[in-house]
Amino acid sequence: MDRLAARTVVDAPPGADDADLGDASPAPRRRPPARPRRRPPARWLVPAVGALLALALAAVVLTRAPGTPPVTAADVNRSVQQGLDQAKKDARQAPPDAAVAFKTAQPSLVTVVTQRTSSAGDQRGTGAGVVVSAKGDVLTALHVVDGASTIRVTFADGTESSATVAKQERDSDIAVLTPATLPQVVVPAVLGGGARVGDPVFALGHPLGLAQSLTAGVVSALDRSVRVEAGRTLKGLIQFDAAVNPGSSGGPLLNRDGQVIGIVTGLANPSEQSFFVGIGFAVPIATAGGVAGSPPQ
Repeated sequence: MDRLAARTVVDAPPGADDADLGDASPAPRRRPPARPRRRPPARWLVPAVGALLALALAAVVLTRAPGTPPVTAADVNRSVQQGLDQAKKDARQAPPDAAVAFKTAQPSLVTVVTQRTSSAGDQRGTGAGVVVSAKGDVLTALHVVDGASTIRVTFADGTESSATVAKQERDSDIAVLTPATLPQVVVPAVLGGGARVGDPVFALGHPLGLAQSLTAGVVSALDRSVRVEAGRTLKGLIQFDAAVNPGSSGGPLLNRDGQVIGIVTGLANPSEQSFFVGIGFAVPIATAGGVAGSPPQ
């Protein structure tokens, strides 16, 4: 921080120049002007203030019913307790965070069903997605639709449609689907901001084919890197402990307000197990939404 040195400023008398300020003989000191004396308060001011106080007191007395006892400490305590009881009642009646998150995001949830043809025959896969624009763009995980011969999506109102991959980013495992047919009312999800460790989160998807399932947990860590198939590594992921299983991939990770803060991409897979073991991962919505051209504001 810069320090400012105090300086004493000497006012020169009228007509003085620089030489005058350097003269050793001091000029005669001038007596400072006398301060104006304060006038005593007007004689009418004190009676006026007294009258106003009297009127105010009279108003208080008149507004109280005759015979009303004075307010006591017990009355104050009782009123405070009533306020606390009402606040507790309101808190109990308020919907929990999970209910709010589900109600907000459910109209934007999409079921993604794929068909793959291989030498082993046709394989059917299920995942989730979320509507992120008024045009009906669906954000999902790339591995859900990668290599699929057909893709069908089902919106929350039951509308079914074929879909194609419009955009994809393999480094973040994100794909954007364009449905051929849209529901009568398109409900885009609200994209949220960044997550913090310890924040409550909710995963919404179709784990093990159980449609529109909500699970709850917290953000366990940020900026995680995870190795996936083909030797690739996904970076900058959100780690969370809400349960996810096959069918959850591509679904939204929600905050307590039902805003999408990530797209579920996978789960920890020790010993090649395909079921949930307590750790899931999601691509932050800033990355996923950027692929769709609709990052959070």
